Amino acid sequence: MKNFCFIPVLLALALLGDGCSPARPAKKDASVPVLTAVAVATNVPVLIDPPPVGHVTPISSVTIRPQIGGAISAVHFREGQEVRAGDALFTIDPRPSQAALALARANLQRDAAQLENAKIQFDRDDKLLAQKLVSQDVFDTSKAAFDALAGTVAADRAVVTNAVLNLEYTEIRAPVDGRTGGLQFHEGNVVKAPDDVLLTINQIHPIYVQFGVPEQFLPEIRREMRSRTLSVTASFENMAGPPQGELTFVDNAVDPTTGMIQLKAKFPNEDSALWPGQFVKVQMTLSELTNAVVVPSQALQVGQNGQFIYVVNADPTNTTGQIVEMRTVETGITFNGETVVTKGLQVGETVVTDGQLRLAPKMKVTVKSSGDSATNSPAN
Repeated sequence: MKNFCFIPVLLALALLGDGCSPARPAKKDASVPVLTAVAVATNVPVLIDPPPVGHVTPISSVTIRPQIGGAISAVHFREGQEVRAGDALFTIDPRPSQAALALARANLQRDAAQLENAKIQFDRDDKLLAQKLVSQDVFDTSKAAFDALAGTVAADRAVVTNAVLNLEYTEIRAPVDGRTGGLQFHEGNVVKAPDDVLLTINQIHPIYVQFGVPEQFLPEIRREMRSRTLSVTASFENMAGPPQGELTFVDNAVDPTTGMIQLKAKFPNEDSALWPGQFVKVQMTLSELTNAVVVPSQALQVGQNGQFIYVVNADPTNTTGQIVEMRTVETGITFNGETVVTKGLQVGETVVTDGQLRLAPKMKVTVKSSGDSATNSPAN
């Protein structure tokens, strides 16, 4: 039993002996693998951030209604077809209008003949009155008959004009260029004027994108519009290339409930990339920064004193080595994954873009190619 008492003591001594053994020496000249990029000077557009969401609307939307009632005898287009102004869309049975026009012309011809006879009678009575061969009553009766028939003929001409218009209305034509929508009535349907909606045509070449921006951007927008046309792009998911447009309209009031001002941009839309009713992401260029110093946005880090960047410099103790310097910087806008550095960095300096989590000031680094992952690579 006494021998067992020495076992814990021996274990303790063994552990104490291991703890006192010297630690393995660290590798000399150990460096951290990083990815880098060079700060460059370029022109950067100043955009509204965050990008507003826009709503695509047609330049004009025309609702086609019949101006006379009747049965549709022909439809001259296909649903969704592009039409030009003046193209035939519908034909309403013209026979009732043709009959009404023929009757109006016949009435005009009859009353015109009566007017001519009344004029002859009036001229005769006028001469006879001058010779005191007829009484004043006879002359007045003749003049009244002539004037009444003159009014009748004028009314007949108006009826003929109206009948001609009604006949023209039997041919319904496109008032604008655009794309037709769904067909509401087909051949044989009887339509009622002007209640029935036959068709809607949307003009989409060009097309509008309507969007709202916060009111704080309004002074700069108005200032820039005085000297130049503001460029606007619109895009949506899986779009091949965002179309280019220009700002054409600024609303005359700010919405007091949202603090937004409504704008419209016009796009040529020749390839029909934009479609009425779509929601798109809008980017509007307010101005442009020239020769701005930019770096990839992933190079920027945030510390207790603000944003900083690791800058790669030559190692003064080793002509072939490199070390990093932690430098506090001031930044501006971000565009296409690159951020403008307004203070603290010069063009041509090399900055770390990946591997910062393992860095500290004056640490040695090894620059890896872009195909390698600096974050996951082991230290040399």
